[in-house]
Amino acid sequence: MGSTTNRLSIFVDGNNMFYAQQKNGWFFDPRRVLEYFKHEQSDTTLINAFWYTGLKDPQDQRGFRDALISLGYTVRTKILKEYYDDSSGRYSQKANLDIEIVVDMFNTVDQYDRVVLFSGDGDFERAIELLRSKNTHITVVSTEGMIARELRNATDRYIDLNDIRDRIEKVEG
Repeated sequence: MGSTTNRLSIFVDGNNMFYAQQKNGWFFDPRRVLEYFKHEQSDTTLINAFWYTGLKDPQDQRGFRDALISLGYTVRTKILKEYYDDSSGRYSQKANLDIEIVVDMFNTVDQYDRVVLFSGDGDFERAIELLRSKNTHITVVSTEGMIARELRNATDRYIDLNDIRDRIEKVEG
């Protein structure tokens, strides 16, 4: 194999992206996301696509998860934890899958040359710096107001969801 191999892995921080899509007022189609990045560069081979999501209970989002799996995503889940928020006096639910995402990134690092990370979370800054030091090209996809400055600075390329909306939006029907 030549040095022009373009092996791609996609990592989708599902909870982070849910809020980004809510903020934008439109949702992307997981199938169109795969198509878009597979064909964005001519010699791309999609090696892996991971989707991470928090669940209220083991049955939560069952149909959606099955659909993702049938599209070729590896789906990683975690049951949401309940936290009491002193400032609001309310319980909120949170599932943080950052560790799972980083573990998968480093566990599969020999399989890919390019990463597309769908997240705006600044916690990924250090992992991205390390991956770039291994000559991995990193693209981060997020949206204004949701992308941490340190993450945007650490990445090779930043794509705003709204800039590729016409290519990845979920169209009804």
